[in-house]
Amino acid sequence: MADEKSVEAAARDFDRAALRDLLERAEQVRQRVVGRFPLDDWPRLPLRRYALGTPYDPALGRPFCWLMEYGTDALGSIRGGSAAKHIIYRSRRTSEWRMPAQLRKVHADEAWDVVREQFVAAFALVRAGNFRAIDDLDTLSYGQALVTKSLATYFPDDFLPIYSASHIRHFTDLLGGTGHQAYGNVRSWQANRDLLALVRARPEFDGWHPLEVMRFLYGEFSPKPRRRDIWKIAPGQNARLWEECREGQHIRVGWDEVGDLGDYESDTELKQALDNVWPQSAGGNLRLARQLLTYRDLEPGDLVVANRGKSEVLALGEVTGGYTYDESHPEFRHKVPVAWDESYAQVLPSPENAWQPTFAKVPEKLLRRIREGRAMPAVTPVSVEVPGAVEDVLDALEHKGQVILFGPPGTGKTRLALSAALALTGRPDAIEAPPAERSAAVTSLLPAAGTDEVTEVSLVTFHPSYGYEDFVEGYKPDPASDQAGLNLKRRDGIFLRICAAAEKAPDRTFLLIVDEINRGDLPRILGELVTLLELDKRAIPVTLPVSGRQVGIPHNVRIIGTMNTADRSVGHLDAAIRRRFAFLEVPPDLDSVEGSVGALDLAAFLAGLNTRLVREFGPDQQIGQAFLLREDRPVTTEEELSAVFYHDIVPQIEDHGMGRPEPLRAVLGDLVDPDSGRIARMTPQDLPNKLAAEFTEPDDAVER
Repeated sequence: MADEKSVEAAARDFDRAALRDLLERAEQVRQRVVGRFPLDDWPRLPLRRYALGTPYDPALGRPFCWLMEYGTDALGSIRGGSAAKHIIYRSRRTSEWRMPAQLRKVHADEAWDVVREQFVAAFALVRAGNFRAIDDLDTLSYGQALVTKSLATYFPDDFLPIYSASHIRHFTDLLGGTGHQAYGNVRSWQANRDLLALVRARPEFDGWHPLEVMRFLYGEFSPKPRRRDIWKIAPGQNARLWEECREGQHIRVGWDEVGDLGDYESDTELKQALDNVWPQSAGGNLRLARQLLTYRDLEPGDLVVANRGKSEVLALGEVTGGYTYDESHPEFRHKVPVAWDESYAQVLPSPENAWQPTFAKVPEKLLRRIREGRAMPAVTPVSVEVPGAVEDVLDALEHKGQVILFGPPGTGKTRLALSAALALTGRPDAIEAPPAERSAAVTSLLPAAGTDEVTEVSLVTFHPSYGYEDFVEGYKPDPASDQAGLNLKRRDGIFLRICAAAEKAPDRTFLLIVDEINRGDLPRILGELVTLLELDKRAIPVTLPVSGRQVGIPHNVRIIGTMNTADRSVGHLDAAIRRRFAFLEVPPDLDSVEGSVGALDLAAFLAGLNTRLVREFGPDQQIGQAFLLREDRPVTTEEELSAVFYHDIVPQIEDHGMGRPEPLRAVLGDLVDPDSGRIARMTPQDLPNKLAAEFTEPDDAVER
């Protein structure tokens, strides 16, 4: 929970007068909705006037759901995600009606009768002040954000214009809400009401309009991640649509054949649609599907780089609204509004191979270079932002106290743990620094080798011989003793030494990174201290059986563990351990290997290879991106690729297949002799073409 004084101070300094025009416009928008869809008309409202995807009729105007998602941002947003939030809608791609499973056995009009009846009942319950009874309208639970916004539109004094369940939870915690509010089975409309009660109980909000409260909370205490991924998006091949995008203040991409991206509820569903249209590119369509859904769900404030080719930055833009499928354009109908700043236009000193496709992530260090090359440099220095994956780790540590990063080998779990350590110790600038600089920063955090020194960050590797006496306490030989024979001395293990240092410096965070945490016998290593890992039990002391001392775990101690799921899955961990750790998956990062060697697109190769590995051996046996990196950069020469493929990748696949020809051929195709199972050897110069033919198709993504 935030410091209440900070909320009071921020409210006191908040410029409410600046919102006067916005409040007037919002009320005009609200009156238009209420005027077009009066409450008295709802019992007879036809489906075509409610649902998305119905043919547009100028005489009727846009349907209710279109207005709620796209036409009433002034009343708060429910943009993003699929159209499933509208409970019942018509897919413009297939013309099929989509609805919750409990309604699929009846015709769409009959399903609409059920939905409409519950909307009408909800409106009546609000009029009667019986808000709790709305929870009994089960069908409405499938569209909680939509329903909450609808109720707030018709009854603006009874609800806040905040509709996301996670955002309501965030603000409830901020204002000191109790545990039952916005948690568990509480519907969004009821959680909204609970949040409104918290607002009304605070004197600093006396006389505030609900929209003022909403703008204040989002502006001063945003629930959105502090750092979201930044995307490079090409406005057509060779930027041929740039003038349209620049003048229209938007970005547009192709793949119009799959229709409105709001129709798709998952990346798998969108991949199937892409496969149907472009079967020759099926190997890379899952990745493309994920990129398109990320594009669909861009939020106001997100940053976008527009490019031409691999070296030219056209502008840096800030997203100003939500995605729409704009059929007024003859092509490239997937549109997101963006405010472009062309002062960032520049030619990079060296080409970015990752910029060949339409979409590519922009690493923090590249964004810094783009900002430094701005024609009109910023007056104030740009603050260093922490990468999104690191933010996720820090959030997990804050809420749970300890986290395990899990995934296949080579996905960068240890690197991510050390990046979190750099962020915790005030060195976020070193996270994406050049390798030598980053390595020096990491080394400076760790204790000197061969000593019992404790610093704010410690690193240990578990293995089958690692025990309680190494981690907590135990008797070990004393080499300093001058007595004959074997002399034992009780010694504190690394964790007790960290706890002792943390007690002496309560204002600093002490982090222990446990590499290969699943290779040790965790219940034996942790012993009775496993109980104290939970943050709410940190103050409870336990008696150690060896020394008889009472010890506890200070609140400022955090643990990050890493585990390779290829060795042992998360499910094999002791249940008590699983309850006390947060778990963050670290999958292969295709964006980090954007580039090519000859004809081979490295990201497409890794995606195609992992697709086959998952199909044949399961998701835990994938290949991580680290295999294709050298000094944090993708391999660039045929010789590097050949060494990686034959010395690193092939042995791992052979280990999975246990030498059997069938699974090896299922993964490596024509590279494997069908009879002997021998993997063909070829010169480094020939390997890229062979792998490209086996795993990838020509990438014409920028033309769609």
